[in-house]
Amino acid sequence: MLKGISPLVSPELLKVIAEMGHGDELLIADAHFPGHALSNHVVRADGVPADQLLKAIIPLFELDAYSPPLIMMSPTDGDELDPDVERRYRKALFGDEAGLDICRAERFAFYERAQKAFAVVMSGEVAKYGNIILKKGVTPVYK
Repeated sequence: MLKGISPLVSPELLKVIAEMGHGDELLIADAHFPGHALSNHVVRADGVPADQLLKAIIPLFELDAYSPPLIMMSPTDGDELDPDVERRYRKALFGDEAGLDICRAERFAFYERAQKAFAVVMSGEVAKYGNIILKKGVTPVYK
């Protein structure tokens, strides 16, 4: 156990975040996502809702400032999004602040992007379209 780091961030996940560089992407996947089929680098966080993982990760993770750092999947034709999913994610990431825009990607474009992600974290999120990609930015210099 480390001070200041949520116990939801496993040692394996902490190692992944530390190894990522600027522009690398981390996918927080819902429990339905085909993570193991699309990636060779999968971290398990079974039973942990995605918003709780986001809240635990974001203090450790600088979002990219040069391109959209947050991407979620668009619904397929004839399907609908639950607006509460994005609302929960925004609250986890930004609290009550407005925060950054969350971009949307078509389902198969999202899958292609997931294949290129640095790692996929399989959460316990059960909401449809509960996947979100975080693009890592440059960590500020500490003095």
